[in-house]
Amino acid sequence: MDVSNRALPTYPFAGIPTFLSAPIQSDLARLDADIAVVGIPTDEGSPFLPGSRLGPRGIREHSLRFGAGGFYDGRDGREYLAEELRDGLIADTGDVDVLTTAVELTFDNVTARLAAVLEAGAMPVVMGGDHAISYPVVRAYRQPLHVVHFDAHIDYSPFLHGFTYTNTHAFRHIRRLENVLSLTQVGIRSLRNTRVAVADSRADGNRVIGMQEFRDVGPRGIAELLPADAAVYVSIDIDALDLSLVPGCVSAEPDGLLYAELRDALVALAERTEVIGFDLVEVNPLLDVGTGVTSYLAAHTMVEFLGHICAQSRWASRRAERAARRVEASGELRANQRE
Repeated sequence: MDVSNRALPTYPFAGIPTFLSAPIQSDLARLDADIAVVGIPTDEGSPFLPGSRLGPRGIREHSLRFGAGGFYDGRDGREYLAEELRDGLIADTGDVDVLTTAVELTFDNVTARLAAVLEAGAMPVVMGGDHAISYPVVRAYRQPLHVVHFDAHIDYSPFLHGFTYTNTHAFRHIRRLENVLSLTQVGIRSLRNTRVAVADSRADGNRVIGMQEFRDVGPRGIAELLPADAAVYVSIDIDALDLSLVPGCVSAEPDGLLYAELRDALVALAERTEVIGFDLVEVNPLLDVGTGVTSYLAAHTMVEFLGHICAQSRWASRRAERAARRVEASGELRANQRE
C-alpha cells in the first residue's frame, strides 16, 4: 500500500510533550510564531493543597491526544488550527523560570517572558499553575484592554497579614493596572467568597456575574457586555466548571458551568471581541483520576478556544501583518549582532 503521501502517525505517548506537538522555541529573541504557549509551573499562591505546579505538564501531555494537524468539529463541519499547525505558527516556549519561595521574583520572570512574547508579535496562551499567575501575565500588556475572568471564586481578597500574592488576590491587583478598562467576573458562586471581597469588586466597578445571571443572559449575553472588537484578555479557572467535571482541581465547587456553557461563552468572546491572550489555571494532576480527565478537559478547552480565535476574519487578515513584523524584528536582531 502506498503511504508516501500520508502524514506519519503521531501518538500521545511518544515524543517530547509540547502543546499540540508544536515546535519548541525557547529563544524568544528568535521567536517566529503567531501564538506562543507559555507554562508557569508554580502553586505557591495556593493556600490549601499543592499540585497545580504540575498543570502545564499535564495539559501538554493531554494536548497530544488532539494530534498535530488541527481538529475537526462535526457541529459545523469545519477544521480548526490546521493552518496554524501546518505552517508552524504555534510555538511552545517552555516554562517560565520559577524561583521557589521568591514569589515576587518569579512574578518578575513571568512579566518579562510575556513582555518578550508580546514584543515578538505573538499572542500568549498561558498554562498555570495557580491563579496568582494571571496578575504578572496581564501586567506585561501595555495596550488598553478588558479582562474577562471565569471562576467560581472572586479572587479579590483584601491585602491582609502580609498576604498579597496568593491565588485569592490576583484580580484585585489586575483591576488596579492603569490599562485595564474593565473586569467582568463570570461564574462566581462559591460559599467561601466573602461579602467584603464581592462588595469591593463591585465597588471598583467590576461586573460580578453569578450562575443565575449567567443562565439568564446566556453565553452570548456575556460577550455582549464587551464593546465589539475590543481587546480582551481571558482568564479561565478550571473550577468555573462544575466540580463533577474537574476532579483534578483543589478548589472545585458545585453548581458550576457545564462544558457547553463555558465553550459557548468563549466562542462568543472570540467572535465579538479581539482576544489578545488567555490563560487556564488550577489544574492539579496530583488530585486527578487515573485517566487525567481534568488535564484533558483543560487541553480540550484551550484547543477549542484557540481554534475559534484563529478562525475569525480579524485574525486571518492580520497573518501577513504579523509575518512582516517578525521579518522586520529578525532583521533588526541580525543587524545588532553584526554590530
